[in-house]
Amino acid sequence: MRLPLGFHLAVALFQVRLLWLCSLLFDLPAFWFFCEERLCSHQQCDVVLKIRRLCKFLYLAVVRFVLQETILQQTHSAEYCAMYDICGARSDGKVVNCPFGSPSVKPDDLLSSKIQSLCPTITGNVCCTEAQFDTLRTQVQQAIPFLVGCPACLRNFLNLFCELSCSPNQSLFINVTSVSKVMNNLTVGGIDFYITDTFGEGLYDSCKDVKFGTMNTRALEFIGAGAKNFREWYAFIGRRAGLDVPGSPYAINFRSSVDESSGMSPMNDTTYSCGDTSLGCSCGDCPASSVCTNSAPPTPPKKGACSVRIGSLKARCIEFAAAILYIVLVSMFLGWGFMHRKNERSPASRPKPLLNVTDSGVIHQLKRQKDENIPMQMLEDGPQISSGVQLSVVQGYMSRFYRRYGKWVARNPILVLCSSVGVVLLLCLGLVRFKVETRPEKLWVGPGSKAAEEKQFFDNHLAPFYRIEQLILATKPDTVHGKSPSIVTEDNIKLLFEIQKKVDGIRANYSGSLVTLTDMCVKPLGQDCATQSVLQYFKMDPGNYDGYGGVEHIEYCFQHYTSADTCMSAFKAPLDPSTALGGFSGNNFSEASAFVVTYPLNNAIDKEGNVSKKAVAWEKAFVQLVKDELLPMVQSKNLTLAFSSESSVEEELKRESTADAITILISYLVMFAYISLTLGDTPRFTSFYMSSKVLLGFSGVILVMLSVLGSVGFFSALGVKSTLIIMEVIPFLVLAVGVDNMCILVQAVKRQQMELPLEGRISNALVEVGPSITLASLAEVLAFAVGSFIPMPACRVFSMFAALAVLLDFLLQVTAFVALISFDFLRAEDHRVDCLPCLKISGSYTDSEKGSSQKKPGLLARYMKEVHAPVLGLWGVKLVVICVFSAFALASIALCTRIEPGLEQQIVLPRDSYLQGYFNNISEYLRVGPPLYFVVKNYNYSSESRQTNQLCSINHCDSDSLLNEIARASLVPESSYIAKPAASWLDDYLVWISPEAFGCCRKFTNGSFCPPDDQPPCSDGSTSGLGGVCKDCTTCFRHSDLQSDRPSTTQFKEKLPWFLSALPSADCAKGGHGAYTSSVELRGYEDGIIQASAFRTFHTPLNKQTDYVNSLRAAREFSSRVSDSLKIEIFPYSVFYMFFEQYLDIWRTALINLAIAIGAVFIVCLVITCSLWSSAIILLVLAMIVVDLMGVMAILNIQLNAVSVVNLVMSVGIAVEFCVHITHAFLVSSGDRNQRTKEALGTMGASVFSGITLTKLVGVIVLCFSRTEVFVVYYFQMYLALVLLGFLHGLVFLPVSSMDFPHVLFSSTIPPLQCLDKGSWAEKAVEMLCFAGSIKHVGPTFKMRAD
Repeated sequence: MRLPLGFHLAVALFQVRLLWLCSLLFDLPAFWFFCEERLCSHQQCDVVLKIRRLCKFLYLAVVRFVLQETILQQTHSAEYCAMYDICGARSDGKVVNCPFGSPSVKPDDLLSSKIQSLCPTITGNVCCTEAQFDTLRTQVQQAIPFLVGCPACLRNFLNLFCELSCSPNQSLFINVTSVSKVMNNLTVGGIDFYITDTFGEGLYDSCKDVKFGTMNTRALEFIGAGAKNFREWYAFIGRRAGLDVPGSPYAINFRSSVDESSGMSPMNDTTYSCGDTSLGCSCGDCPASSVCTNSAPPTPPKKGACSVRIGSLKARCIEFAAAILYIVLVSMFLGWGFMHRKNERSPASRPKPLLNVTDSGVIHQLKRQKDENIPMQMLEDGPQISSGVQLSVVQGYMSRFYRRYGKWVARNPILVLCSSVGVVLLLCLGLVRFKVETRPEKLWVGPGSKAAEEKQFFDNHLAPFYRIEQLILATKPDTVHGKSPSIVTEDNIKLLFEIQKKVDGIRANYSGSLVTLTDMCVKPLGQDCATQSVLQYFKMDPGNYDGYGGVEHIEYCFQHYTSADTCMSAFKAPLDPSTALGGFSGNNFSEASAFVVTYPLNNAIDKEGNVSKKAVAWEKAFVQLVKDELLPMVQSKNLTLAFSSESSVEEELKRESTADAITILISYLVMFAYISLTLGDTPRFTSFYMSSKVLLGFSGVILVMLSVLGSVGFFSALGVKSTLIIMEVIPFLVLAVGVDNMCILVQAVKRQQMELPLEGRISNALVEVGPSITLASLAEVLAFAVGSFIPMPACRVFSMFAALAVLLDFLLQVTAFVALISFDFLRAEDHRVDCLPCLKISGSYTDSEKGSSQKKPGLLARYMKEVHAPVLGLWGVKLVVICVFSAFALASIALCTRIEPGLEQQIVLPRDSYLQGYFNNISEYLRVGPPLYFVVKNYNYSSESRQTNQLCSINHCDSDSLLNEIARASLVPESSYIAKPAASWLDDYLVWISPEAFGCCRKFTNGSFCPPDDQPPCSDGSTSGLGGVCKDCTTCFRHSDLQSDRPSTTQFKEKLPWFLSALPSADCAKGGHGAYTSSVELRGYEDGIIQASAFRTFHTPLNKQTDYVNSLRAAREFSSRVSDSLKIEIFPYSVFYMFFEQYLDIWRTALINLAIAIGAVFIVCLVITCSLWSSAIILLVLAMIVVDLMGVMAILNIQLNAVSVVNLVMSVGIAVEFCVHITHAFLVSSGDRNQRTKEALGTMGASVFSGITLTKLVGVIVLCFSRTEVFVVYYFQMYLALVLLGFLHGLVFLPVSSMDFPHVLFSSTIPPLQCLDKGSWAEKAVEMLCFAGSIKHVGPTFKMRAD
């Protein structure tokens, strides 16, 4: 049985009275008189003093205990309060309730209406005074802007605190458990709040997904410390806040169970579901809402390509298909081959020779005459050689032209040399306008690029993305376990303060003025730099380190960076630890192994303006500081430091131009030395000074350089800027191509009869090799020119320069170099020394050579003719060659699918560049992706338009709105690459002007903007002393002023500038200044149309090139889908998009350009040779070389990009040389197929091997020593693979496929093409396209030819 309260009071008063009498007794003045007058001993006085102190202590303790016990014996019944009125205020200004219970009271009408506006569930009597209600209103005011976008969540949240503060039945679920003394008054020190789990779960479920758009995160991160359930949220709410820390001034212990004997019952108000249509939340804030179920997030696609499993073996479908196809084709080929071999051995199956009948009825029998002494010597009586082999019409014309031209050049070498060189020198005059382009955006982004246009729109209408300067300070991995220790230690934080001090002290010189970080950094609120560093948890002030708590404080801020005021950054915004730390997993920030310090600097559109130049000056000083001072400082602490600036890539690309100068020069010298040896005769000690061709080789190299300079000069005169690749690669490329022609021309002249006059030898040599050189050169020019269709400027310009350089080189070869050959042979015949032609000596050189009409074939020519060709003629070798090359081709097709698009940034930089380590650290440590903006063009905010609801994501917004779709896509980051919902200026603006957010949009009585109460001039701390100036401020709108909670056109237009200039603060966190200053374009918005606005989110961390490409593709697909659905123009933008746009269609670009290049070569071959079969064989071999080269790319992990695409296209042109010369030599040779094969390999095969293969090989090998990875990967590895593949296909596969097997298919052993110049124009046109020489025109009919 409970005793009445009066009984307890009576007992308490009696106890207090006794103690009071005791205290009073020892406090009498008479007693102290006796002590002071020494009427009693010191011992007696001390005893009395101690008794007095004890009495006072017991008196005060008993008083407090008795009163507390008395207070805690509360009445728990309906219409009764547990704590009523305010009894004090802490030193930080937080008021505290009285701990005394009392019956609930009826408020006056004004207070009742106030309470109803905030707490509609509280009716009748209340347990709060007007002062208590004002305190409640002020406290929840800070949370309302976070939750107002979801009315159900806000209503539940307000009900919790309304019941706690003002419920008339407060004593039923509130029990004061402790009291504290404030300013000599007893106040509430702690309470038990009995509340059901049902209410807690409903409250949490309605609020758990509500977003806080400004920070791209959940609202619970700020008002619930990231609680994962309602109990964690209760624990955060109930925590007693320290001084000057937001939160409750007393402890609140939330409990769900209560002793039945206490007479109390848990609070169990009805909670509203976020899916409640009457309090509808958006799909972004409430994905579980019924209206959102039809818009479920897309299911991420299954990763991995199609695969087939056979037992334990797993292979891709294309690999399995290629293997099956290979088995089938090889089986068919081998079966057909053995059957044909069997039939060949049967005498009855041997075909009888047929005669060729012309339309005049005259029978012409082809003669097979062998003439070892005069190989392929052309006569002047038409397109026909002495052996009886007839040429095509085009070849005939070319032969006649080269015969006459060769004689004319040999007779007029000076005129030809001077005129040809003079024309090229005239082109070189354009070098006076020579300029080099080093800006990355101009090198790798086409002017018509969609991404470039979007970037230009973003920069012009909103603001250029800021410049990034970054430091990554990391610990070294443990040598035993390989795990990096935590970077979050006291020594490392102090080291970071020292680094920051040095960075702050940078004084860069620009045009005589000093530039500091403060001058250039981004300042969201106009005061402090928005430096992303963990030092922000100490307000960037080393003096706060110890006062805030050191390492413990920083670890506390990792978990409470959104809610703790002491963790707020110096620029007044929360700092997400994931942006300032690296090398951690999940949210284990304390395990981070790296500090990531980012300095965002202001950017400008004009790269030549003062802002950009000042930034570049500061960046250079920053990089120099890191190299000179910071790196040694960090390394002495056994740490690593990686760094980068916005201009670092451009500066390193400039340095790259000189990084490999020595390597390129050595490559040229090696090729020059090889040319000199190759062009000369077999070295003899007695005649080497005359037989060598050093001067001729040097002259040929000069011609190559002139062709390059002429190409650069021509395009420079047209205003086309050059690139570093052009200056470094094209000379090497043209030299490699030009050397081939030089070797072929010189060796062709050497093969002629020595007794012929020089002009006859040169004429015959040009007739012999001129058509094939022309064919190869035209094919190369066309192949290089095709590269000009590639959108990337660097590669397009490279292809243009290379095509013209190769063309000029070809023209100089057949003009100036032929003239130089004439001079050189005249020199040798006149007994003049090679390098000193003025010096003439007597010797037996020419006498020894005149002993034979023709020089003896060299060792290589004899090998090709006597060993290589016969071995390839073996039937078993043919089968092996076809099977092996087919297998590699099919395997390469399967491997091509493994080639990834992209171009690693490390590759294009010198190996010793400091950016190499930086890019590696970026991939290893960064846990946040690049910013992503969804830009809306021409947003119509007028009342008549639905676009506001089509874009926003708060209540009353469309379920398929843009921001809801972004939030939905962020749920599947694996496929969308969107990390989190977007920060929405529109959502925050609509919340900011809503009546519920009464602390945000306010106005003075004169209609001007009134800031929140915690900002000047409203705050008490204002220097103006106008603390009460805002007491009459009212909200901008009432609910009746709005239309379905949306502002009218005029209201939207008037208040938008207020919002964008409003500073965020505790009383209103939705202020748009800083967060959205550059997110909305206000130019011309008065007409109801906002031309440009952006919604910011982030990509997931992107570590590989494929991640960047796929993220761009996913963002564009998402924007396209939403734009089509909403009928609003939307596009995604991120700073890296314009550099990766090319990779979206890189495969399509590569295949189209390769098809055009190979098709162009095929057409040139068909027109010149008029042989469909020969052209088809060349087409097949070129396709196999390109496919095999792509297979090598897959094996070597070479990515597909514009550089590799240009290389692939160029490989078509270079591979032509391995095919065309041998094919042409075979076509114009006499004899049976084996003899013609030997003849072709003995002449042109040797030239291909020595003049093409080895020349390119010695030049390419030197590139492996390059300091720049791009040369090693894309020029050494790819060119080396191309040379080897071209050699194998040209000297192994081509002889087998085109010279041995066509006769099997067509039963033909005669030369494949003879298109004769007879009949009508129609017949001539048909003959120009005749089928592989297997169709012979006989009158009006066509007849198959066979031996």
